[in-house]
Amino acid sequence: MPQLIADLPTSFLLIIAFGFGIIIGSFLNVYLYRFHTGKSLSGSSHCLSCATPLKFYELVPLFSYLFLRGRCRTCSSLVPSRYFLVELLTGILFVICALTAVDIVSLGYTLILVSILVVIAVYDIYHMIIPDELVLALLSVVLLYEFYQHIIGLPISVFAWNLLAAFSGVLFLFALWRVSNGKWIGFGDVKLVFPLAMAVGYMGVFSMIVLSFWIGAVVGIAMLGIQKFRRRGQPHLRFLPQQLTMKSAVPFAPFLILGCLAVLFFEVNVIDLLIFT
Repeated sequence: MPQLIADLPTSFLLIIAFGFGIIIGSFLNVYLYRFHTGKSLSGSSHCLSCATPLKFYELVPLFSYLFLRGRCRTCSSLVPSRYFLVELLTGILFVICALTAVDIVSLGYTLILVSILVVIAVYDIYHMIIPDELVLALLSVVLLYEFYQHIIGLPISVFAWNLLAAFSGVLFLFALWRVSNGKWIGFGDVKLVFPLAMAVGYMGVFSMIVLSFWIGAVVGIAMLGIQKFRRRGQPHLRFLPQQLTMKSAVPFAPFLILGCLAVLFFEVNVIDLLIFT
């Protein structure tokens, strides 16, 4: 944790980090809504149903959603829960960043990193695609931090090993994409794994990829179970827009990102997990 931040009371640090995180999360929601639509980020916010401009007290992250019970104050239309969840998730991730950062530069790096990752994950969930602009932005941030680390003394050999491990991860996912003709994973996932692998370093690439498949399997089985439970005795109702099956397409980027964050922040090592189990 950076020394200037470490001098602050932990509770105050957590509040500041979380508050800043939910504000950034609110901005990320606007970015997600307007990305690739031609709309300016500077435009005023409005209800998606009745187009009524929102008052300042309707734009307070988290609290406005809870106070208005997830509905528009004017037309009572439901506000997508995504807005609340993205703000909450970003706030939690910013707290983790603050608690795990070793200096002010690493703090700024991880804050930017997780912000981009939240956008990529949510966009992939809703659109089943990972925009190249976001992957390039992520790669630029990771390489810039890598360059900074070498300036302060990290051996260049580490960068070479990171590159080798990252390309190995890319080749592995590319093979899965090619063999399955894109049915198992998308080509966007192949491109995304490179900056993620560079972020965790050569020691964490294997764990990141294995964890992503483990998490994906658990989430997929859980979603099938929840759907079956919800439909029990109500065959005419559906929990999701389309019925899930074992062959349903599920975005893989969120699982890759979760695996990356588990390794980056908590240094999860799947070899150790297997040994202890």
